[in-house]
Amino acid sequence: MSSLWIVVIGVVVIYAAYTLYARRIDRTVIASDPNKSTPARMYMDGADFMPTSRFVLYGYHFKSIAAAGPIVGVITAANLWGWLPSILWLMIGVSFIGWASDYSAIMMAVRNDGNSLSAIAHRLISPRTRRILFVFIFFYLLLIAGAFVGIMAAILASRPDVPFGILVLAIMGLFGGYAIYRMRMSIIGVTILTVGLTIAAMALGPLGATFETGKAPNWSTAPIAGAVNSFNTSINAGPLWTTIDPTNADPRIPAPGADGKRPTTPAYNAASGEINILPSFLLASLLLLIFSYIGANTAIWRFAQPVNYIGFWITAIVILVSAVGAVLAPFTNASVAAFKVDAFKGFAPTIAGGALQPLWPMLFVTIACGAISGWHALFGSVGTARQLEYETDALPVGGGAMFSENTLGLLSLTAVAIAGGAGAGAFAAGVGNLINVASFGAIGVPFGTALGFGAFVVIVLTVVQLVFRVMRVTLGEWLGDRWVGFKNQHVASVTGMVLSMALVLSGTWVYLWQLFGASNQLLAALSLLLVTVWLRSVGKNPAYAGIPMVFMYVTTMAATVVTAYNLFVTIATRPGQALISVLGAWAMVAVSILLLVAAALIAWDAWKAWNRYRTAPPEEARVPTAA
Repeated sequence: MSSLWIVVIGVVVIYAAYTLYARRIDRTVIASDPNKSTPARMYMDGADFMPTSRFVLYGYHFKSIAAAGPIVGVITAANLWGWLPSILWLMIGVSFIGWASDYSAIMMAVRNDGNSLSAIAHRLISPRTRRILFVFIFFYLLLIAGAFVGIMAAILASRPDVPFGILVLAIMGLFGGYAIYRMRMSIIGVTILTVGLTIAAMALGPLGATFETGKAPNWSTAPIAGAVNSFNTSINAGPLWTTIDPTNADPRIPAPGADGKRPTTPAYNAASGEINILPSFLLASLLLLIFSYIGANTAIWRFAQPVNYIGFWITAIVILVSAVGAVLAPFTNASVAAFKVDAFKGFAPTIAGGALQPLWPMLFVTIACGAISGWHALFGSVGTARQLEYETDALPVGGGAMFSENTLGLLSLTAVAIAGGAGAGAFAAGVGNLINVASFGAIGVPFGTALGFGAFVVIVLTVVQLVFRVMRVTLGEWLGDRWVGFKNQHVASVTGMVLSMALVLSGTWVYLWQLFGASNQLLAALSLLLVTVWLRSVGKNPAYAGIPMVFMYVTTMAATVVTAYNLFVTIATRPGQALISVLGAWAMVAVSILLLVAAALIAWDAWKAWNRYRTAPPEEARVPTAA
């Protein structure tokens, strides 16, 4: 197998699924109508409801959903079960489930006055369902924030060449919003300037470092990375506590050297396999939270939207250049194109510490996005649906963005397959090889790898700020009536960030990731459940949403149980673990139980609503009660 075939398979499957299946559902089941008024046109307020060109909205929606899921999840899955199960789930999942979840959630919100999933659940199912859904969504967002901040902090703490690019991204985001909305500058000019300077800053970070095959980079020769590395060294007097990652996917774990052994670093003890929690990791986590706080609490046009816009272009450039490299590699450098990961590694790989990782159900939650994602449905219903100018834009925006994110998953699979290894390091190394091929050797592999790390953090960070934004709104709606303080955006934001930081500091990153994946896919199942009930209520055939919903419901609830068991046997009850790791593991076990109970109650209420609609004459959904 070579990189070229991944490109060919992706192009053929995505084209066929979109043109032969997605368009058919849009035409015959949903019956999108360009003449119907959308909430964006009916309630245009210049803030939340704003008719937007589908070309602009596609880019906004794509970058709002594309984050760490299609990168880390795919790479972890390929290392656990092989590249064949991973590509099969990516292709089958996006063709029959992923696009349907994203597109349907948007259309359901459009047909229900732009209301959120919880508000629609209140009307379609029951008031209790709305309250339970609030609980589910908040703790789900908590897991996303913890997983994403944890992996980004690990990269920033271990790669001193990355922080400068993130600092410039923040500055360019502030400038871009002011230039476009206050100075009325040309969006083309602002795009070229902000994206160009951000990419230049990402390149300046590693500039001057000494890269040698089989050895850790020498940052002392790099002006920017060297200064960051010196600062980190000065504050890292010693580990605060230690943790472990039996999958070796944590970015702080170095790649094996020429002798096949992993070297000992300040953050990693090769003899014991322990990961050291260093002060630089805590500092990186706090800086990420400050970045996200600005994005969550300022006006959307001042920071979050322009940062997201810059991130879209960086993501698109990385995907495009890497795809060119994947196509050229078999002809110009066959050794790069050849896969170095086994096609299939077994249904139940052996994991240290007694953890269980059976292919079913764990594959389907480890690849948290790229095939299907609950975050897409959540964000699409409260954000994209309120900016849709015409109903017929929903498929190219919602479905099209999901298929586009699938290409990011395929890029991640290609990267890990040709580079080997695990975690974000495998993505960066694979991207570095592909950039080297696409540039015909002008950009060296080590330098391209450094750019890959920077691109990864940019891709993820632009979404994390939106996660915290949605989290503080959810907390305010959920508990604001019980204590008015939660209605204050700053109080709600800080509360969410403190809880997220507690999960990050537990150090149990790999299990936090899989628990996020399970809750993410379970939220997708809940979204499909609402779509199924909605379609039944208006007399439409719900099979295209209902059948995938049942599969995802059963699979993700089983995966949540497996992940909770893994936390129990490998962290919570394992002797010698740091107290904060043990407490974090027990907290995640408790969240697992909470999510299972919430999902079961929602399913029961939905079943009663389904039976109610089966006996009632179909009628167009009424305007929902405000939630």
